[in-house]
Amino acid sequence: MNNSPKIIPFKSLSDIAVRLRSDLKDLDFVLLYAYNGTGKTRLSMEFKDRGKKGRGNKRDTLYFNAFTEDLFHWDNDLESDADRVLKINTDSNFFNGFRELALEEKIFEYLQRYATFNFKIDYEKWEISFSKDVPNPAYQPDNDEPETVVQTNIKVSRGEENIFIWCIFLAICELTIDGAESYDWVKYIYIDDPISSLDDNNAIAVASDLSSLLQKGTGKLNVVISSHHHLFFNVMCNELKKKKCKRYFLHKNGDNGYSLQATNDTPFFHHVALLSELKKLIPKEGQTVDDVSIKTYHFNMLRSILEKTATFFGYNDFSMCIHGVEDEVLYARALNLLSHGKYSIYEPVEMGHDTKDLFVDILKAFLAKYEFDLPEIITEETKTESE
Repeated sequence: MNNSPKIIPFKSLSDIAVRLRSDLKDLDFVLLYAYNGTGKTRLSMEFKDRGKKGRGNKRDTLYFNAFTEDLFHWDNDLESDADRVLKINTDSNFFNGFRELALEEKIFEYLQRYATFNFKIDYEKWEISFSKDVPNPAYQPDNDEPETVVQTNIKVSRGEENIFIWCIFLAICELTIDGAESYDWVKYIYIDDPISSLDDNNAIAVASDLSSLLQKGTGKLNVVISSHHHLFFNVMCNELKKKKCKRYFLHKNGDNGYSLQATNDTPFFHHVALLSELKKLIPKEGQTVDDVSIKTYHFNMLRSILEKTATFFGYNDFSMCIHGVEDEVLYARALNLLSHGKYSIYEPVEMGHDTKDLFVDILKAFLAKYEFDLPEIITEETKTESE
């Protein structure tokens, strides 16, 4: 008996946006897990645009995604190389009431949890300057010089810039939840991948802080959160498990639309779903490996699955997942060598015939040893759900 969660097919991201809005009539939160390149950012914009239809072009969604980060750009002072500032695009509704509400204090409350730099907003020029305490080269234990001095007009790193913008968004979310008039138009909050540049420790901190903040708005606002980061997704699942919340795995079916897989009982379903995708690369009866489009990055994906399986069973090395199978030494060496390349899913390279054979043999051996109940993400018989 197959107990895999229900799969819901869709023709377009617009159709999924309709489904999410329908879900939120009875829910407070929807969590989406999806790989990079699936269309998470486009889905967030479809959701936002859906709010304007039939409402006289009135917005109802406060969102954070790649477009939010694009509302800021650097002036690096190329002439003097001294006064570097982050410019603000004030044409966006994102900054409604920015000046009147004096957000600096709220922003800093969040920023100090993740970073050590400071900032100042110039509301006349609509730009942000950054500063940081650095060691004072003139300091000696026996003189009066301070240990640190303030370095002004610095350019923060890309990761620091992203977390700063994220803290602005958190401050605005807090104002929205508290009922600030400038954001009284917000009915939904949609957050897509807030932690693309964070390490695991900060990912946990961001997820914990975000869930605590958003739960204060339960009953006032409806929230969608999408991510490709499995640790962030799992923390959010655990933090919101007592709320009215639904979890989905979002999958792109090539040119055949998309599917949502409910994952309410299995937050880590995406690993099994990934293995299900790799299984489709095994040639069917009457086919050879040359009839299947196996790319170099698929070795990276397979090794990742073996590493997660090894962690689950407490093994010290992923090669233990194929221990005891025929040619295990060859398979382990192949996985070590062929999964270390910088293979991009966005620039796929076809494997050679012999390498394809080897990949399929390793995958078959792994699947034979561990009998996963793999869901069929898409089937030829599946009919697509539309509006």
